[in-house]
Amino acid sequence: MPFIDSKVSIAMSNEQEERLKSRLGKAVSLIPGKSEAWLMTGFEDNYHLYFRGDNSQPMAFIEVKIFGKENASAFDALTAEICTIFNEELGIAADHIYIKYETVANWGWNGGNL
Repeated sequence: MPFIDSKVSIAMSNEQEERLKSRLGKAVSLIPGKSEAWLMTGFEDNYHLYFRGDNSQPMAFIEVKIFGKENASAFDALTAEICTIFNEELGIAADHIYIKYETVANWGWNGGNL
């Protein structure tokens, strides 16, 4: 039950969003037991972000929510892959990307909780 939510400071085309969705779907498998089959993604472009008081460079804030327990080494691998994806697809440098991880003990779906 992963959810990856992205806020980027630049405009995205539908094609870029589709490529991001597909690549994040593959990347989430770096976390043991997670797959695109359960991944939900969200994208918000043209978001007003400032880093170090400046907004002249493209940047992103990405939240990854995972049902279950933390896995630091898997999160490290996913961070590297997310930075690569957003750099290649949107031209956002890794040093202008923040990624927040949150593990969730209770997750609702289909009228109940897992």
